[in-house]
Amino acid sequence: MQKVLVVETNVTRYAGTNDPTGLWLGEAAEFVDAMQQAGIGVDYVSPRGGFVPLDPRSMKYTDADIMRVYEDADFVDRALRNTLRPDQVNPADYVAIYYTGGHGVMWDFPDNPELQQLALSIYNQGGYVTSVCHGIAGLLNIKDAAGNYLIAGKHVTGFTTAEEIIAGKKSVVPFLNRTVATEHGAHFDQKRFYSEYAVQDGRLLTGQNPFSVRAVAKLLVSAVA
Repeated sequence: MQKVLVVETNVTRYAGTNDPTGLWLGEAAEFVDAMQQAGIGVDYVSPRGGFVPLDPRSMKYTDADIMRVYEDADFVDRALRNTLRPDQVNPADYVAIYYTGGHGVMWDFPDNPELQQLALSIYNQGGYVTSVCHGIAGLLNIKDAAGNYLIAGKHVTGFTTAEEIIAGKKSVVPFLNRTVATEHGAHFDQKRFYSEYAVQDGRLLTGQNPFSVRAVAKLLVSAVA
């Protein structure tokens, strides 16, 4: 069975505040549902392994498919309680790596060398590096063996500045996705705020916001079929 490595955050709150954050549930659950329908397996990893918190705001955006995955004992165990550490993962086992979002990822995804190496190894073996929403934070700083940013010259998307303003988080986040992506040589594409939008550029697949999960999953399933 083909497998995808799903990356999730361990961060429980916005830095310097008491406001909770974490994984945006739908960005994992909708993706997992799509993989299950396609007969593709998933494993879960986080920067520290173990417990993954949920962004409480994400619970307002659930549907029957999201709740079915959320209530599944395997998802609870492997995606929320006992995620793998990066050193427990063999990148050769995966056709793709998928970075979920939720604001927490902005603190523990960008500068994690172990996650970066996993992604680069999967990419170098012909696999796909994918993300949705804030998950692009995991892609921003990946460099190849020559020291070039993986996203340089590529079309990507992620949670936009307009969407940060609407969410009321522009003054809290440590950086803006579009700004860093552009600084690192990427072409940052976007549509109207909170519109479904996914971009494929070679073996990089990225989605703009929480409403773009299915679009990213569809691109990936088509690519690995």
